[in-house]
Amino acid sequence: MPRSANASLPARVIDGRAHAERLLADIRADVGDLVERHGIVPGLAVILVGDDPASDIYVRSKVRQTRRAGMRSFEHRLPAGVSSDALLDLIDRLNADPAVHGILVQLPLPSHLSSPTILAAIRPEKDVDGFHIVNAGKLAAGQTDGVIPCTPLGCLILLRAELGVLSGMKAVVVGASNIVGRPMARLLLLNRCTVTVAHLATRDLAAETRRADIVVVAAGSPDLITRDMIQPGATIIDVGISRVAAAGGTRIVGDADYEGVRAVAGRITPVPGGVGPMTIACLLYNTARTAGLAVPSWTPRMDQQSLF
Repeated sequence: MPRSANASLPARVIDGRAHAERLLADIRADVGDLVERHGIVPGLAVILVGDDPASDIYVRSKVRQTRRAGMRSFEHRLPAGVSSDALLDLIDRLNADPAVHGILVQLPLPSHLSSPTILAAIRPEKDVDGFHIVNAGKLAAGQTDGVIPCTPLGCLILLRAELGVLSGMKAVVVGASNIVGRPMARLLLLNRCTVTVAHLATRDLAAETRRADIVVVAAGSPDLITRDMIQPGATIIDVGISRVAAAGGTRIVGDADYEGVRAVAGRITPVPGGVGPMTIACLLYNTARTAGLAVPSWTPRMDQQSLF
């Protein structure tokens, strides 16, 4: 929301870690309830193909947080040269395993493996990333009972927690990927925002973002959004994460020029510490929710229907 009297103040920093901890507390309580009252221990299977260092870090973090939430973690590490048939066979076994409620294939996959084919093999009700065409199609059609992709869901939770009702706001999503940009636009539309989807090929991107009350940027382009590209008081959700050269080594930055944008914006997520923690928390939320579907009367403490 535009701010006038306080325009000279720096933006409020949206603490993604604090928001994630609150959601994780609810998830731990939900898991405890499922275990104690219904004998269900949510189980998340993570598949890592190859030895990419960044993917290894992500997987270790997800496994650690899964166990911390009281869930079972099933970790499958496969060689980079694994065949498509072998990977699909593993997914078939996990699909049939009643102890596994969620299956996650860490992306990117080696080039000889077709990501769409592999992701399509996961049963929609175990697709905790929300990438299956059934879940993507439900969201595209305005149905909110499917699995919602973790990063867009985390962004929406942050926006609703910080801004309350979003109805009538102008939102620009910069980036049109199936993982973040497109589902994010759908979630904002379901919240009755007026939504523009832009990307790196958009002509006069600044003209689009300057009209927005909310800018969600997920373009994978360091410091793409600068202070002259936003209106005073706008809320900036920065999904980008890149490692760039810096004195003495490297540093992690987002898609927004943090210090410059913070001087103008009303609210902004830092990188790191903003969207990232919420993505993992929402992964665990999706896992607990899919496990809870076995109990007809059970509703998670953070019911996603309340977000729409």
